[in-house]
Amino acid sequence: MVALTTSLDTLCINSIRMLAVDAINKSKSGHPGLPMGCAPMGYALWDKHLRHNPKNPKWFNRDRFVLSAGHGCMLLYALLHLTGYDSVTIEDIKEFRQWGAKTPGHPETFETPGVEVTAGPLGAGISNAVGLAIAEAHLSAKFNKSDAKVVDHYTYVIMGDGCNQEGISSEACSLAGHLKLGKLIALYDDNHITIDGRTDVSFTEDVLKRYEAYGWHVQEIPEGNTDVEGIAQAIEKAKSVTDKPSIIKVTTTIGYGSPNKSDTAGIHGAPLGEEEAELTRKQLGWSYKPFEVPQDAYDQYRQAIQKGAQLEEQWNQTLAAYKEKYPNEASQFERMLRGELPQGWDKDLPTYTADDKGVATRKHSQICLGALGPNIPELIGGSADLTHSNYTDIKGETGSFQYDSPEKRYLHFGVREHAMAAILNGIAYHDSGLIPYGGTFLVFADYMRGSMRLSALSELGVIYVLTHDSIGVGEDGPTHQPIETIPSLRAMPNMMVFRPGDGNETSGAYKVAIKNRKRPSSLCLSRQGMANQQNSSVEKVALGGYVLEECDGTPELILIGTGTELDLCVKAAKKLTSEGKKVRVVSMPCVELFEEQSESYKEEVLPSNIRKRLVVEAAESFGWHKYIGLDGDSVTMNSFGASAPGGLCMEKFGFTVENVIEKSRNLLNK
Repeated sequence: MVALTTSLDTLCINSIRMLAVDAINKSKSGHPGLPMGCAPMGYALWDKHLRHNPKNPKWFNRDRFVLSAGHGCMLLYALLHLTGYDSVTIEDIKEFRQWGAKTPGHPETFETPGVEVTAGPLGAGISNAVGLAIAEAHLSAKFNKSDAKVVDHYTYVIMGDGCNQEGISSEACSLAGHLKLGKLIALYDDNHITIDGRTDVSFTEDVLKRYEAYGWHVQEIPEGNTDVEGIAQAIEKAKSVTDKPSIIKVTTTIGYGSPNKSDTAGIHGAPLGEEEAELTRKQLGWSYKPFEVPQDAYDQYRQAIQKGAQLEEQWNQTLAAYKEKYPNEASQFERMLRGELPQGWDKDLPTYTADDKGVATRKHSQICLGALGPNIPELIGGSADLTHSNYTDIKGETGSFQYDSPEKRYLHFGVREHAMAAILNGIAYHDSGLIPYGGTFLVFADYMRGSMRLSALSELGVIYVLTHDSIGVGEDGPTHQPIETIPSLRAMPNMMVFRPGDGNETSGAYKVAIKNRKRPSSLCLSRQGMANQQNSSVEKVALGGYVLEECDGTPELILIGTGTELDLCVKAAKKLTSEGKKVRVVSMPCVELFEEQSESYKEEVLPSNIRKRLVVEAAESFGWHKYIGLDGDSVTMNSFGASAPGGLCMEKFGFTVENVIEKSRNLLNK
């Protein structure tokens, strides 16, 4: 066994371990095993390599640290506290997992300054880290000059067996290897334990051979409990490999120091208890009281404050020189860091009249991207191998982000929806003004749902371009025809779900999505063409819902439509109006935004005394009953689709003008 480098190292490492033990014991909840086992690698990384400024957690050129195994968050909270972050005081440590604390049960970016990604679902963090590394590589290529590097930092990750077992990490790390992201360095906590027991009950692959096949640089530290110097040297070696991401397998003992619970599944997710905590103190030679940190440890860790201030000051000087030599690039760079959109960014968004040829909203989306791309240089994204189906390319852009062309902003994610969503989150987490978007078929949002939920939870302005939005997909059949997907996305807090009804509403959806940097957007777009409406509005999309067609006097019936079905409502209303009926048509491109309007506006659009209402949407009816009420009805889906031409599917499932008219008459005649 390799001895600890110095007694000071021992003191610093055990400070992490015992803060974790004490906090988790006090809260009677948590995961002590990982921070106890990973304390040496955490110390080696944060004390000897990580470039950060504890007094300015948002300093741009800091290294990013991702704790992918987020359940072990007391490792991160201990490091933040010990190195001097104001966001995690000793009182915050004592309030671990309590209401309102800055130390929640899994790390949350919006809760605790110094936390780079919201980690919890295993595998998401390492996948976010790929996005962080992509952002760094792209911005480096875009802004750096031979005599001035304003973007130059690493992304470090601590991940565990659970992260390596989740498929999302395989997708993301495969892409990272292809892109040769040399500034991505992962430390793999190889402790052989998961909740079910020893990993060999289900996980016996050679992880490093897998990563080697992905194109990663691999190293191994067999004595991760003690070999601080070995870990530090391995990180240094990884940094010297510029054309491959790196993984360092660090073999540790989960719960190191606990005489009765270490190396068992029992210490993964449960407090040690008071008795075992005392035995652990004796085992580690720790003579301090609960939550007491020796001054020597604080002194060592808090050198990070002065170092960080010096690093930031050096960077500020570099930036000042850069501004002198390259004022145009510096102006754009600083604007992006402020999160400001360029002047006139939306000036080329197209508008349409009813005389303009109707096309699919996926095509309108492509036109919008082509209009936005030249005016928003920070727009970056791509598709999960569906570029020519999603139409996610930006007109005029040539080439794509590759190892030898990282300045390009089109990303080929491959057939990797899971990873794509997490990588988009990582780009947004980078907090550098980049606006990420990604495309796939709407039905495959189910592959991305975990990361889409984290987009919403973490207030990330990711734009999801989701095409082929209904049974109108046609011959590909029910496996590719989303039915319940749209209402399920609407159920997600802080997610804006757009289903535009024509070209103007597609432009409006992009306008809202681009402006919302703390809220993700799902753009649900059609494969089939649709008419442009006479009274549709770019601006009114921001209201979520609005009166598209009005009648003379008080309406007897309100038709509410979205997407391709909006035109069915308009045509049905014209027919009913010709018969002397008073029918209002409401377009509802974004339910979430409509719900956020004033009560008076909502009453104006949907008067409470007009109880005869019909919703028309080629999706499950879930969620619409709030607007339909007891006296209304819907033309919606309650089954899966079928394999047939799209138009025939729409007809067979009742999405015709005739059926809308018939259901409307039934309501009017009640």
